[in-house]
Amino acid sequence: MNYSDISVDGVTAQAFTLPTDSPEADGTMAWSATTIIAVHVTAGECVGLGYTYSDASVARLIEGSLKEKIIGSDPFSPERLWDELQTVVRNMGRAGIAANAISAVDTAVWDLKAKLLDLPLAVLLGARRDHIEIYGSGGFTTYSDQQLTEQLHDWVQRDGCRAVKIKVGREPDRDRHRLAVARQAIGDAALFMDANGALNVKEAIALGRMAREAYGVCWFEEPVSSDDPEGLALIRPHLPAPMELAAGEYIYDVDNARNLLSLRSVDVLQADVTRCGGITGLLRVADLADIFHIPFSAHCAPALHLHVLCAMRNLRHLEWFHDHVRIEQRLFDGAPIPKNGRIAPDFTRSGCGLAFRHADAAPFAVR
Repeated sequence: MNYSDISVDGVTAQAFTLPTDSPEADGTMAWSATTIIAVHVTAGECVGLGYTYSDASVARLIEGSLKEKIIGSDPFSPERLWDELQTVVRNMGRAGIAANAISAVDTAVWDLKAKLLDLPLAVLLGARRDHIEIYGSGGFTTYSDQQLTEQLHDWVQRDGCRAVKIKVGREPDRDRHRLAVARQAIGDAALFMDANGALNVKEAIALGRMAREAYGVCWFEEPVSSDDPEGLALIRPHLPAPMELAAGEYIYDVDNARNLLSLRSVDVLQADVTRCGGITGLLRVADLADIFHIPFSAHCAPALHLHVLCAMRNLRHLEWFHDHVRIEQRLFDGAPIPKNGRIAPDFTRSGCGLAFRHADAAPFAVR
């Protein structure tokens, strides 16, 4: 193969909005649908796949402002394209929509590179493990006690998850009851909770202490907004051991991660490959956490995270988020299925191991 003769010659981006299977809410917002933006980049007959969960406008940004840099780029140098795309979005703002768009493109180019080399992406990145531990995540505040019980019980008994996470903070008076229902449903499995930034510092400390003492909760995610790293740093030393404070799902670049780490705001750093700049950005964030001797946990999009996490040194686990699992298993061939609380790559498939089912997605396309 003459690598110098190969370049990206096509890019498409399409948004699809899928309704949830029931109303969902967390501590700060409610929703009834989720939008996924699927990106395909091509080099000849080879097609790379990436995606993000965001607003449909991401697709227009990719096929508009970003396309000129993508077409003609070197698929064997995704980091170079990543740098160039950062420059393109400088004046529109790198966070949010722009970061989501670059994340989807970056994962697609990495997938393309691995396929051109006929390698599983985990092998290309330098696999350190052949499976990833997951924890069940959902437990929305809109759920009835029965819905909550059935979801958490299935994760533990059917999928073998050793930990599950529920949402808290929307109605603080109900949190104690919902935690009790969750504990009853999962037995001795680890119980996590996520406030999605709904609380203030004093409320968070009080809830953390109660949840640990009464229900053995060992993970408290985003008790206050991750935009307030000082607030997180105030809360962290007041949470009873072994409860860990986690945040980082809204990291859009490595500087967001550095702020959380330098202020000692978290016990575990999170990030999301569909938000933080794709595989290129995720590896930078995880390496920074490793420098601070902080473990890393990936947020949502489990099918897309699987291969890159196999190459990560300081990995704790991966969030098996109800919405994204449902969408990925519906729209992608090769989406992982949990066994004994773990998911594993198919090393017989090149790239990220996923293929987009266009026909299944078509009814949900955003026109």
